[in-house]
Amino acid sequence: MGGGAIDYAPCRYGKSRIAFRGPKKKLEDAYVAFVGGTETYGKFIPTPFVSQVEGSLGIECVNLGCVNAGIDAFLAEPAVLGVTQHADVTVVQIMGAQNMSNRYYKVHPRRNDRFISASQMMQMVFHEVDFSEFHFNRHMLQSLKTVAPERYTMVREELRMAWSARMKLLLNTIGGKVVLLWVADHSPDDEAATTELGRDPLFVDRSMVDELMPLVDDLVEVVVSPNEAEGSTDEMVFSEMEQVAAKRMLGPSVHGQTATALTKVLQGLI
Repeated sequence: MGGGAIDYAPCRYGKSRIAFRGPKKKLEDAYVAFVGGTETYGKFIPTPFVSQVEGSLGIECVNLGCVNAGIDAFLAEPAVLGVTQHADVTVVQIMGAQNMSNRYYKVHPRRNDRFISASQMMQMVFHEVDFSEFHFNRHMLQSLKTVAPERYTMVREELRMAWSARMKLLLNTIGGKVVLLWVADHSPDDEAATTELGRDPLFVDRSMVDELMPLVDDLVEVVVSPNEAEGSTDEMVFSEMEQVAAKRMLGPSVHGQTATALTKVLQGLI
């Protein structure tokens, strides 16, 4: 890393194949576990919301966020699930539906945003598409939408069904007290945003979230305006080559809002 870069202090828990943001926690006393994607990890953010919640609550908070993760990354890691099962409370960020294997395509088991291969069914439905050209799920889905918008909706609906089933499995596996976290530039009630391709968490709407409510203790929704979502990158740390990626991230102010909202809920559960 160049001068001034964030030291993410990567660490592993048990036999996990995924390196998480450190510093590594001892897991000996009470703690809150945080499972999620890029926002939970806090890419480019010196003090992500997980660390801010730890400071406010005075209780150890374990950052199990993984950049570009989908649900599969955590279901495939027994060591990580073990950490959540022994937590006083687990916060699960609502992640998009595109980054997980399904009947149409397979993703990388840890780097879930990576497209691995199309199933025979996918190749039959989109016979005119050369899937060897794709390396990332979002790029592949965008191409399908352009080539065959009506058939693309079949894939989108498959992803939604798979997401619901996989999330229920994750929540049931974690058990104990669980808080769902929605942090995005739109509400799950925004039909246009939840059906279009491009705004995370991709394809997840209110009905899908409502299905999960019997399995959790609470839901924290942090919905920010487009201006807040784009925000200023002044307090973010990144190299010149990472500038474009950094501008797409939810900035420090959003992390502050998220930490405040989560702290209020967690105080009543710990």
